[in-house]
Amino acid sequence: MTNPLFRNYTTYAKATAPSYNIVQSDHWRITMITESLIRLEWSDCGIFEDHPTQSIVNRDFGQGKVDFHVSRHDGLTIIDTPYVRLSYDGQPFSKEGLNAVVKGVNAVNNTWHYGDTAEANLQGTARTLDAVDGEIALEDGILSTDGWAILDDSTSNIIRACDSVDNTENPFGTWVMPRDHEQTDLYVFAYGHRYRQAIQDFYRLTGPTPLLPRFVFGNWWSRYHRYTEEEYRQLIERFESEGIPFTTAVIDMDWHLVDDVDSVYGSGWTGYTWNPTFFPNPPRFLNWLHEHGLKITLNVHPRDGVRAFEKPYPTIAKAMGVDIEHEEPVEFNPTDPRFMQAYFDMHHELEDEGVDFWWLDWQQGGVTRQKGLDPLWILNHMHYLDSARDGRWPLTFSRYAGPGSHRYPIGFSGDTVVTWQSLQFQPQFTATASNIGYGWWSHDIGGHMFGYRDEELEARWYQLGTFSPINRLHSTDSPFNGKEPWNFHEPVRSTMTDALRLRQALIPYLYTMNWRAAIEGLPLVEPMYWQAADNHDAYLVPNEFRFGTQLLVAAITTPVDKASQRAATDIWLPQGIWFDFFTGRHYDASSDTGRRLQVWRTLDTYPVFAPAGAIIPLQSQTHTNTVANPTELKVIVMPGDNGSFQLIEDNGSYADIVRDAVPDLSATARTEFDWQFNQHTPLFTVHAVDGDNSAVPDYHDWTICFRGVQSAPVIVTLDSTPQDYTVDYEPDTLTLRVNIPRCATGQDLAIQFPQGLSIADNPAANDAYDVLFDAQIHYKTKEYALQAIRSQGTQAVTALVALDHQQHDIHDFEASYMPHSVLFAVQEALLR
Repeated sequence: MTNPLFRNYTTYAKATAPSYNIVQSDHWRITMITESLIRLEWSDCGIFEDHPTQSIVNRDFGQGKVDFHVSRHDGLTIIDTPYVRLSYDGQPFSKEGLNAVVKGVNAVNNTWHYGDTAEANLQGTARTLDAVDGEIALEDGILSTDGWAILDDSTSNIIRACDSVDNTENPFGTWVMPRDHEQTDLYVFAYGHRYRQAIQDFYRLTGPTPLLPRFVFGNWWSRYHRYTEEEYRQLIERFESEGIPFTTAVIDMDWHLVDDVDSVYGSGWTGYTWNPTFFPNPPRFLNWLHEHGLKITLNVHPRDGVRAFEKPYPTIAKAMGVDIEHEEPVEFNPTDPRFMQAYFDMHHELEDEGVDFWWLDWQQGGVTRQKGLDPLWILNHMHYLDSARDGRWPLTFSRYAGPGSHRYPIGFSGDTVVTWQSLQFQPQFTATASNIGYGWWSHDIGGHMFGYRDEELEARWYQLGTFSPINRLHSTDSPFNGKEPWNFHEPVRSTMTDALRLRQALIPYLYTMNWRAAIEGLPLVEPMYWQAADNHDAYLVPNEFRFGTQLLVAAITTPVDKASQRAATDIWLPQGIWFDFFTGRHYDASSDTGRRLQVWRTLDTYPVFAPAGAIIPLQSQTHTNTVANPTELKVIVMPGDNGSFQLIEDNGSYADIVRDAVPDLSATARTEFDWQFNQHTPLFTVHAVDGDNSAVPDYHDWTICFRGVQSAPVIVTLDSTPQDYTVDYEPDTLTLRVNIPRCATGQDLAIQFPQGLSIADNPAANDAYDVLFDAQIHYKTKEYALQAIRSQGTQAVTALVALDHQQHDIHDFEASYMPHSVLFAVQEALLR
C-alpha cells in the first residue's frame, strides 16, 4: 500500500510536549501548551499519555518555552501566564481543589472550577440532522463568552505505530488502540474573547483542516432515487442544455443490489455489487460522467459487512478465512486490520472502475468491539487516510464524529425535513460548527424528506446553498420532491438557476478560501462575534455569518410578506461602509458599534454584503461543468477604502502541492489584486502571476466591475503600455464595468481613474418607488407615500409613519393605511 499518510501519521504528529512546558508530580501533570491552552492530567497509576489520540495530534507547537510562572504556597501550586491563573491542590481533581481564572475578559463567570459546565458556551455542532424539523441541541465548542471552555479527551483511544495488532499483521503501520490505563485528560481553553486565536490553536492541537480539491466547490447533484444509467445520462444532458452547472454526481444507495437480496442474507441496506438492471456497464457509465466534467461518489452503509450474494464475497471471505461453502458472512469489524485491508481492497476495485470518493452513510450507533471506539470515527479516519493512496487527493464524505472530525472532510449533516423551520436552523448550525473547527459541512439543500411543497422555501434554500461551505442538492425519491429547477414555476425556477450559476462563478473565491482554511486555520464560515467579541449586537444575529474574507451573508429563512412582496431578515453590520454585493447600494455603519437594521428582499435577491475596499474574484464560465482554472475572470471591486486580495490557483495535483500532508503555498499560482482607492487618482492593479505560472492560462480575459460607483473615465495599461478595453456603466447596480481582453498573465494590468472615482448616491427615491409599486396595498396610500418621498426625500419617513398609524378617508372610499412591512421596506430604501 503506497500511502504515506498511514505511515507518517504518528511521525509528523508532535504528541509529546517539551519538558520545559510541564509541571508534574507523581499522579498529576500540567502541560502549558500555550499561554491560554493548558492540559490537565490525573493518573492513579502515575502513567501519562504521550501518544496522539482520536482528537489530539500535537502537544508541541514549536514556539519554545511558554511564558508561565510557578509558585507554591498554602498547599497549592499556582501557575500564572499573561492570560490565565491556575490554582491546584495536588489532589485528585475536584471542584474545591482545581480552578482557573481567565484574565482580561469582562464576564461574571470567568473562573472555571473542575466539573463546571459551560453555560455560556457558544456551542459547536452535532452528529446529524436526520429527521430534524427545526432546532436541536448542539454539542459544546471551544469558545465561550465566559472566556473558558473544556475539551475532555479522557476516553479517546490512542493512535500508535505498530506492525501487528493482537499478533495479526498490520498493513497500515499505525492503529487505533485503547489507552493502557484510565486517566482524566482535559484541555482548558482559556482564550477569553480571542475567538479566532482559540480556533487556530485548536487546529494546531488537533490537526489542520485538509486542503480540498477544486471540484467540491461547484454544485453537487444528489437524490435518493433509483436512477438507471440512461435516466442519469438524460438528467445530466438536460442540465447541460439548461446551462445549469454541476461538478459532482452523488449516487445514492440504489447503485447496488437492494431488493434483489434474498431475505436469508438480511436487508439490502449494505451492498457492494452494482445492480446490473440499473447499471449494466458501470465503467462505461462512470467514464461518461467524467467526460461530462463530473466527479462521482457512491453511497455505502457498511454495517452488515460482506455477504455471500456480493460479487467480491469469495475474495474477501478467503482473505478473512471464513467458511465460503456455508456462505458465512464476513462481519463488519473495523477493529481488525485484516478486515480493513480486505474491505479497502474491495473499495479499490470499484475505484478502479471510476468511483472518485465514498459517501460513508453510517447511521447505526457508536459501538465496536473495541472499548470507546466509535465506528463512525474509525471509518472516517481510515477511509480518509486510505483515499490518499498512490498520490490521490484524499477525500471523504461522512458524518461528524466528535472533536477532530474536521481532519476528515467533507461532512454530511443528514436528512432534514422540508420545512421553513429546518431552513431557519441551518445557517446557525453551519456557523456554530466553526466553534469546534468543523468548517466543511454539506447539507441537504432544499431539504430531504417529509414536510410540504413550498416553492419559495426551495428558492431561499438554494440561495443559502450558494453561500454554504458545500452546495449539495438532495431529496427523497418522491415523485413530487425532485429538486430540478424545471420542476418549479417562475420566478422560482430562474431564481434557482441563477443561484446554481452564481455558485459556479464563486469557485475561484471559494478555492482561495480553501487554501486560507488549510494554511491559516480560519474556516470559510465565521459567526459574526468572532471578530467583534465584545459587541453585544454581534451575538444577536445567529443566521448571519462571514463568508470568507470579503463577504457577509444574512440568510432569509422566512416567507415573503404578502403586503410588501419582500422577505425580511435582521442584520448587524460591523463598523464601516458596506455595499450590497448585487445592487451596489451602500449602507452606513460608521458608528463604533456598527449598525443593526432590517433588510427586505424580493424573491430573486439575497442579503449579501461586502465592505468598502472588498475584492471578489469570480469566473465567467457559469453555464458549464468545468472547474479548470478559468481563462475568463470577473472581479467585483467595492469603493470607499483600499483593499487587496490574493487569488490562489494550482495545477490540481495533490502530489505537487501538498508535501507530507502540509499544503505548499509556493507550489501555487498567486495573482495579487491591489486597490488604492484613497488617493487622488484611484488605481486598481492585477499583478503578474507569482509562483507556478504553468498552472494558469497564458492569457486572461478580465472584466473588472467597480460596483456602487459613479461613472468615470478610466485608463488601462498592461506593463505601462496602453491596452485595448471597453467600458460600460450599469445604472441598476451602479457598476462601472471595464472589459480587457487577452491580458498576458505575466504582466501587470492597471486601471487608473484620472479624474477620481466617487461612491454613487443610493437611488433612494427610485428604490422606494419599486417597493411601493410591488406593495399589495391601496393605490391612494401608495400615492400619498410617493408624494411625501418626492417632496421630502429621506425625511419622508415621518410622514410614512403617520400613514402606518393613522387611517385616512380617501374620497369616500374605504380607509387606507400602510402595513408595517411596506413601511419598513421603504425605510430601508430611504435610510441606507
